[in-house]
Amino acid sequence: MPLSIGIVGLPNVGKSTLFETLTKKQVDKANYPFCTIDPNVGVVAVPDERVEKLAELTKSKKKIYTTIEFFDIAGLVKGANKGEGLGNKFLANIRETDAIVYVLRAFKKEDIVATQAQINPLDEKEILDTELILKDLETVSKRLNEIESDVRANKKEAVKESNLLKKTKELLEEGKVLSEQVFVDEEKKILNNYQLLTVKPRLYLLNGKDEEVDEEIITKFEKNNWPFLIIDVMNEFEAINLTQEERESLGLPQKSELDELIKKAYEILDLITFLTTGEDETRAWTLKKGAKAPQAGGAIHSDFESSFIKAEVINWAKLIEVGGFVKAKEKGLIRTEGKEYAVCDGDVIEIKHNA
Repeated sequence: MPLSIGIVGLPNVGKSTLFETLTKKQVDKANYPFCTIDPNVGVVAVPDERVEKLAELTKSKKKIYTTIEFFDIAGLVKGANKGEGLGNKFLANIRETDAIVYVLRAFKKEDIVATQAQINPLDEKEILDTELILKDLETVSKRLNEIESDVRANKKEAVKESNLLKKTKELLEEGKVLSEQVFVDEEKKILNNYQLLTVKPRLYLLNGKDEEVDEEIITKFEKNNWPFLIIDVMNEFEAINLTQEERESLGLPQKSELDELIKKAYEILDLITFLTTGEDETRAWTLKKGAKAPQAGGAIHSDFESSFIKAEVINWAKLIEVGGFVKAKEKGLIRTEGKEYAVCDGDVIEIKHNA
C-alpha cells in the first residue's frame, strides 16, 4: 500500500491548488469554503535521482518509484470536532492517513476570501490543532468508558490501557499534540489502535512567498522543531508544465519546490529507501528506518522474509562510481550481510533466499 498523507487547512488557504499541482489532477478549487466536499485522492511518485541513474547504468526496461497517496479534504473551521462546516466528514477522512500536511496561509492576496480576520499561520495552526485535539479527547473518553467495567474487574490489560488513556487524556486537556510527546514503544502500539489524529506526524507548509512570512513566525517554528517549508503554491501551480530552462528564465528554481515537500513528507514518517536494479527494472522500495535485511526481502516479496539466506549490498553511489556490478565484485565492494544487518538509505540490495 502507498503511504498516505492528508492535506488539511482552513478554507481558501491553497489546499486544493497544492493537491492539483502535486498530482496534476483537476479538482474543484473555486474561491469559496467547502468546495472540496469529498476527499480527492492522488498518487504521487517520490522524486529520486538514484532510480534514474541506476536505470541508466543497468539499462533497465522499467523505472518504478516509491509513491505517496495524497488526500485533499474539505476545509476545516472552528467547531469541526462538533460537526461545524463539514468537520465530522473531514476528521473521519484523515483518520486513515499516515501523516498530515498543514497548509497555512501566508500569502497576502486580497481577492482570495479569508475565513480569519487576519492572516497569521500560527493562528491557523492553533485552530487546526485544537480541532484535532478535541476530536482525540472524544475518542479517548469514549474508549475509557468502554473498558470501565473491565478495569473495575481488575483485568490486567484493561488496567494498563486505562492508565495510558488517562495519561493521554491529561496531555490532550493541556492542549498538547500527541506526536510531540514521549511515549514508549508499547504505549505507541496501543495508541495506534485508536487512529488518533494528533499522534500522526505532521509537516507545515507556509503557503506564500519567503518575504510574506514574518521572521518571528519562522523563529517560532524553528524553536519548537516543527518541520516546515515555505512554498508559493500558486507559483508552482502556474509552472506545472514548464521545462527546467523555462523555470530558470522566469527566475524559478530548476526543480519544483514541491519535490522537496514530497521528500519531506516521506522523511517525517521515518522511512528510508533501498533499491534493486537490473535489466528488467530499477525500483525504489520503502522501509522503516532500522529495519533488517530480511524485512527488505519481505518488502520485495512476502516469501523472501521467511526464506531469507543473505543479502548482497552496495551503496548506490559506489555502484555508479565503479561502473556496475561486475567491476564492483572485482574490487570486492559488494558486501554479504546476514539477518541482523540494518538496511541503510540508498543501499542497492540483492536478496538471496530459498523460497
